[in-house]
Amino acid sequence: MSHPLKKFLPLVPAGLILGSLMFPSGCANTTTPPTGGPKDTIPPVLTKVAPLPATVNVPTKKTKLRFTFNEYVKVKDANGIFLSPPLEKKPKSAIHGKSLDVTFESDLDSNTTYTLDLTGAIADNNEGNLFPGYTLVFSTGEKIDSMCVTGLVQDCSTLMPVKGATVLLYKDHSDSAVFLKRPFAAAKTDDWGFFSVRNIQDTLYRVYAIKDENNNNKYDPESERIAFLDSLLRPTIVYNDSLYEFKKFDMKDTALCLARHAQIELNLFRERPSKQLIVKKERVGPRTAYITFMAPDAVIHDIRIKGLPREKLIRQFNIQRDSLELWVNDQRKMPDTLQLVVKYDKTDTTGKLFPQEELIKLTYSKELRAEMMKKENNFRDRKHEDTIAVMTTKADPTTIEQYGFDIEFKYPLIQEAWDSLGYRIVNPRQQETRGKVKVIRDSTNLRHFRVMPEEPFQLGYDYYLKIPHRKFRDINGFYNDSTQMKVTLPNDEKLSSITLELSGVHNRYLVELLSEKRDKVIRSFVVDGNGDVVFPYLKQGNYCIRITEDKNRNAMVDTGNLLEKRQPEKARFFKQDDKFLIKVLERAEMVWKLNLEEMFR
Repeated sequence: MSHPLKKFLPLVPAGLILGSLMFPSGCANTTTPPTGGPKDTIPPVLTKVAPLPATVNVPTKKTKLRFTFNEYVKVKDANGIFLSPPLEKKPKSAIHGKSLDVTFESDLDSNTTYTLDLTGAIADNNEGNLFPGYTLVFSTGEKIDSMCVTGLVQDCSTLMPVKGATVLLYKDHSDSAVFLKRPFAAAKTDDWGFFSVRNIQDTLYRVYAIKDENNNNKYDPESERIAFLDSLLRPTIVYNDSLYEFKKFDMKDTALCLARHAQIELNLFRERPSKQLIVKKERVGPRTAYITFMAPDAVIHDIRIKGLPREKLIRQFNIQRDSLELWVNDQRKMPDTLQLVVKYDKTDTTGKLFPQEELIKLTYSKELRAEMMKKENNFRDRKHEDTIAVMTTKADPTTIEQYGFDIEFKYPLIQEAWDSLGYRIVNPRQQETRGKVKVIRDSTNLRHFRVMPEEPFQLGYDYYLKIPHRKFRDINGFYNDSTQMKVTLPNDEKLSSITLELSGVHNRYLVELLSEKRDKVIRSFVVDGNGDVVFPYLKQGNYCIRITEDKNRNAMVDTGNLLEKRQPEKARFFKQDDKFLIKVLERAEMVWKLNLEEMFR
């Protein structure tokens, strides 16, 4: 017997005996649930493994691994049976009595150290108690590799851990390896985004993480997210059974899971698609349609609708320039099919962008056509909004100082009269004065406007903005209804505020107040220099503050690019007492000093 096997063999009987004493084999041994007594809450116990841990010279052909438990078990998640380095096809599993047999459809590689992980894969047959996991190491060569590495995979935007990501280590450092080849070693992240790769060679690796949607252990840029380490990695830690980071923990035990040390950190992002073409089209009204491009920053050289002058077509890109809204500024009845001709930079068969002309037929859907016919044939089916220039208005007391009065029309305007707006201020004594406003058109939405008063808002005052009747006309020829908005600054004494006193601001940053789950932006600021950022009128609750380094100063959070070796723009979360969550109490005025240069160093 070789030396590595002698090293590990003495540990096996002791572990198996201890497991048998702690969890007697008669505890949940039947294939049918017991008729009485307490519910079985004890997970299965592994009693035997073949081949033994650290076995060398394992055959490469028709290899079978057997795991025997103290009770009948089932495979709960086949994807949890994970082999590293992976083969082209996933391992096959079969239950025989109380044993799990794992086999492979192809031969193993020679002179290779393998690990097979069972975390999250096995549960008992009766109550579904989950087996905490086990990793078997063996080699098809003369020795067992001994190095290891740990790390964390998180979303680049929310910095939340990513469960089920696949971490890939390559000895091939070429850019194409992650697209075309199987990795030299791999691991899956747990519920906390944590991963541990053990028994690997002492050499240099290129490290990636992917959200492997098709489970082929290769990167598909069209459908998957990726992360990469900027530099090559050489493991520095020799694996041993006492390492805390490699123990199997209950994922619900927060303290134990967070105590693990991650050597590297990988930020998962979605790349911009490499191909450019029109992928979607839809006619959403008689004079309204949109087209969607596969990749951002679409370049259009010419666009027109057959039979209509070019100037009758109104168009607007979204901020990413991958979706184009279209409106026809012509009040005549539109045909059932609009023939749109677009000349744009499209990816050809060689993968390069060239100007190409494409004909797109914009037709009514059956549902839209039926709805239109119903309104045309029955006057009673027409609603008031079918005969006016529809607009939505908003005056949020908590954000009025930053964003002003918000007005958005459903269709582009062909007649505007902003000087007709009536703005008045009523003080606490009910004395009324007229105020001045300025109108700001949204640079990314030609139908959206912000009306900003020139005087600062004051507590206890009422502010009214009136939009008079028939002063605005849209492309359908309809005029607006009269409407009035009223707003008063919040005077609830229970509300709180957060003030960030920023220093070290040598770039542009996006400072955002997020919800507790980091899935909603409550308020945002673009910061170019030192100064205070204030989040007022906050209700009691938990919040997060995200700060993103906007290096290209486009007021957007830009993603990364693998082949260009460009990481996504860096995001950091403000920490209070080493915690991301900020607990805001009632009547609190919270002030913190924050040096962004140090934060992003």
